[in-house]
Amino acid sequence: MRKIDRRTFTKMAGAAGVASAFALSAGARVALGKSPRVVVIGGGFGGATAAKYLRRFDAGIDVTLIEPESAFVTCPFSNTVIGGLNSMARITHSYDGLRAHGVNVVHDRATGIDAGKRSVSLANGGDVGYDRLIVSPGISFRWDAIEGYGAATSQTIPHAWQAGPQTVMLRQQLEAMPDGGVFIISPPVNPFRCPPGPGERISLVANYFKKHKPRAKILVLDPKEKFSKQGLFKEGWASLYGGMIEYRNASNDGTVTRVDAANMTLHTDFGENKGDVINFIPPQKAGEIAQTAGLANDSGWCPVNQQTFESSIHPNIHVIGDASIASPMPKSGFSASNQAKAVAAAVANLVKGEAPGTPKFVNTCYSLVAPDYGISVAMVYDFADGKIVKVKGSGGLSPSGASAEFHKSEARFARGWYDAISQDIWG
Repeated sequence: MRKIDRRTFTKMAGAAGVASAFALSAGARVALGKSPRVVVIGGGFGGATAAKYLRRFDAGIDVTLIEPESAFVTCPFSNTVIGGLNSMARITHSYDGLRAHGVNVVHDRATGIDAGKRSVSLANGGDVGYDRLIVSPGISFRWDAIEGYGAATSQTIPHAWQAGPQTVMLRQQLEAMPDGGVFIISPPVNPFRCPPGPGERISLVANYFKKHKPRAKILVLDPKEKFSKQGLFKEGWASLYGGMIEYRNASNDGTVTRVDAANMTLHTDFGENKGDVINFIPPQKAGEIAQTAGLANDSGWCPVNQQTFESSIHPNIHVIGDASIASPMPKSGFSASNQAKAVAAAVANLVKGEAPGTPKFVNTCYSLVAPDYGISVAMVYDFADGKIVKVKGSGGLSPSGASAEFHKSEARFARGWYDAISQDIWG
């Protein structure tokens, strides 16, 4: 794929993201006698964006966001905390900005959805009624997928794939690891949240080791044949980290069959691999409320009408972000936010009886191989024949063999992207 011109991509991202590629009708902007009620579950990249942009598209809509945490910790850029480049404060965001936009933020946990009565039940009692519901629950884990690994085990062998206490735990374990020790990371099978995330984590841990524990080794046990941006990551590893990283894929005994937490060992078909620190990232599925409410199918993910992201199982409920089946869009923070803007615009029309419009989407993903070495992938998506499709000739990857200055620029773009999207959502 060819690399898209940045100015062109920015314009396309603006058109598809900020304006959501929907033409809101005049009727959708006129408040009726009774304010339409839209409830949003989940205050992450998808849910917070949807709540804020519903109010921006139509201030006459009564928007309630249900989110148990008082602040949101982002998975994007959490690898910089694990790698010692940033503090947790850098990736933690309050909901004050949403309140300033008129969003009613309820810090409680949604425990059930009654699709017939159109209501959401809350852990602390009571329920909240809605005309339309947007569910952005993120991921949960398939705890029974690998022998020996479950929720309890993750308190010793962290996954750190939901940012927060697990991020801090993995960082502290790496700090305590002896120089000359072994760090083992095992990414999950597809599909999972943030496909390039393990590659970035490997990179930034290697960067930390290079500076502070130069005799340490990293062993990657990957149950897949290849991973996102593989060529670019491996090019960076060879350039920056020498022989520190050993990567094994599915064909090279990279599939973990059993976790032995007591002995800090990952078992494969042909061997045992003992680590001083182990980061095991289990297989994933849609978040808990999606499972409880019956929004997920046998795949563990939520089927949707890809025009409006309305559930294919329950009407008047829209599922966005990681939990939804939105292929070929990846499960990323940028995808979730972009989907949320499109769905917010669609819902703003639908609650007034207007047509939802036709969406366009974009995704971009930056990864840091080192603090001053960035790589990226981008894609533009259309909606045709009832599904999301890639736009031919759009997007692309950072070029192989790029200069050091190019990678420095990509690293700057990565930090700029994070600051911009964080401000856009929670600011």
